[in-house]
Amino acid sequence: MVPEWLQVSFRTLMAVLVLFVLTRLLGKRQVSQLSTFEYITGISIGNMAAYLSLDTDSHWLLGLVALVAWVTLSLAIEYLQLKSKKARDLIDGKATVLIQNGKILERNLKKERITSDELLEMLRRNSVFNIDTVEFAILDTSGELNVLLKKQYQPLTPSDIGMVVTPEKAPMTIIMDGKVLEDSLKRVGLNENWLNAKLKQLGTRHEDIYLAQVDSQNKLYLDPFDRQAQNTH
Repeated sequence: MVPEWLQVSFRTLMAVLVLFVLTRLLGKRQVSQLSTFEYITGISIGNMAAYLSLDTDSHWLLGLVALVAWVTLSLAIEYLQLKSKKARDLIDGKATVLIQNGKILERNLKKERITSDELLEMLRRNSVFNIDTVEFAILDTSGELNVLLKKQYQPLTPSDIGMVVTPEKAPMTIIMDGKVLEDSLKRVGLNENWLNAKLKQLGTRHEDIYLAQVDSQNKLYLDPFDRQAQNTH
């Protein structure tokens, strides 16, 4: 007879592994921004996994079938949403305009059960403290409020003054944990000789650098090791 504590340990381990595989199958959006159905699916799957881990009288295979059935249903609904706009509107709902042409739409606030205080709080989260500066505000199905400021209150961009700018590339990490990443250097058209010359000018070595990045203009950013933190280990 297998001890009960060993059964629970094995079931928990298996539940975690199965949940990890199924969650990866559902995709990144399942983790980052949950729709209403995805939220229900996540809670249900988590509850089933916890139940299977602790209830040693339940049938393990039947529990796995239930988990797979939930994930299959979720994937089927997501596929339906990809194929049909009506299905997306039915399952996820539609975005709601809360402010239009600088005017608060009170009827839509009541529809979404949002008070004026809550609207002001949501605007402050978008760094908006004066409603008079808002041209348009829409509540997305994720519950996030997106705000468009009136033209005169929008930040000035290079295109507004006719300035031509070159495309910006993401910085490339070339040193990590004191080790030079040669492949990263090659991707930006540089080599280790260039890096060593730069480090020599700054009076340091790559062994002393925790992390270093270079941008599209070959500007070098260095973050040295915290020696005090190293000495405490």
